[in-house]
Amino acid sequence: MTELTITSLGQHGDGIATHGGGKAFVPFTLPGERVEAVLDGERGTLVEVISPSPQRVAAACGYFGSCGGCALQHLDPAAYAAFKRGLVETSLQHAEVETVLQPLRDATAGGRRRATLHVRKSGVGYMRARSHDVLDIATCPILAPALQNAAPRIARALLPLAGECDASFTATDTGLDLSVKSERKLKPVALAAFARTHRLARLTFNGEPVFMAQPPAIRMGKAMVELPPGSFLQATATAEAVLAGLVREGVGAAKTVADLFCGVGPFALRLAEGARVFAADSDRPGIAALHKAVNHVQGLKPITTQVRDLFRDPLAPVELDRFDAVVFDPPRAGAEAQARELARSRVKTAVAVSCEPKTFARDAAILIGGGYRLVSVAPVDQFAYSTHVEVVGVFRR
Repeated sequence: MTELTITSLGQHGDGIATHGGGKAFVPFTLPGERVEAVLDGERGTLVEVISPSPQRVAAACGYFGSCGGCALQHLDPAAYAAFKRGLVETSLQHAEVETVLQPLRDATAGGRRRATLHVRKSGVGYMRARSHDVLDIATCPILAPALQNAAPRIARALLPLAGECDASFTATDTGLDLSVKSERKLKPVALAAFARTHRLARLTFNGEPVFMAQPPAIRMGKAMVELPPGSFLQATATAEAVLAGLVREGVGAAKTVADLFCGVGPFALRLAEGARVFAADSDRPGIAALHKAVNHVQGLKPITTQVRDLFRDPLAPVELDRFDAVVFDPPRAGAEAQARELARSRVKTAVAVSCEPKTFARDAAILIGGGYRLVSVAPVDQFAYSTHVEVVGVFRR
């Protein structure tokens, strides 16, 4: 064992110490702490905290420290908020982007409504910290109430039927949606019986829907959206509402808006309460779900949709210039190609939503180079105790 003094917190939540002329990274430690750890190269495993930091708090979950799902349950709320805000601040600094960085918005209330559990003979749960072994769990307190105990229980019941597999759950307004990936080939009748026993809204097996009591659906603004299997959904309902609120605030009084990388329409459906919306995404089932939702709701301005790969075929300035505002919410890779076209356009307002501060900062620099001002950036926390943070930036010409 080696005694170390932790000097800082890394971007992945590990405590960092100086050792042997280099650095040692020790998870679940905090700056200022003296700890004992077992080192394996640069990586350390915490054995004991000799001198705890004043910022250390009791973890909210008994599995913390063994489970690889959470990194920061031991950090007090003020330091935790500063850490997450700092992830955004550092990314902007590296890209030489200056702006007004707002305080972190907490959007973790209500818990995560999506979770994937690994089902193995050795147990059911998440991977252990720094391991490919599964930690057997009975509950997960960071999930939505409908999933906290039910997801591990239902996943455990899958083992005799599906064998070792992965079980992905989504808590929807109409019930639990479960998608299973397994190497076994099972008859739909057996799967349907399992779904009925556990009162699932839908069961998808190896990508094929095999049972549906009712379509899993989420209310988005005035509409109910039926979720395609495997479709993207913000981790918490609170985060979806907070992000949509920031987007609507950024768009302001715009009468025509493009919602790019729109998914199933969490922004488009809310924006259409005051503006005509063009919504585009490469996700064909997602676009179909949005189109269906639009056809079953009243009181919205027109929403037109298009299936389009915005990485390979971004909207060009001649297409963009008809909009008062453009919203884009790409995957972690960001929207570099689309940002370059926006930078060449005459669109007055752009609102960028991102789950990766580094690619957000890169795209922001592109827009600024094209004449936009980054008016403000709002960090949003929806992944409790993780090192992930959402970002909403408002750009104006």
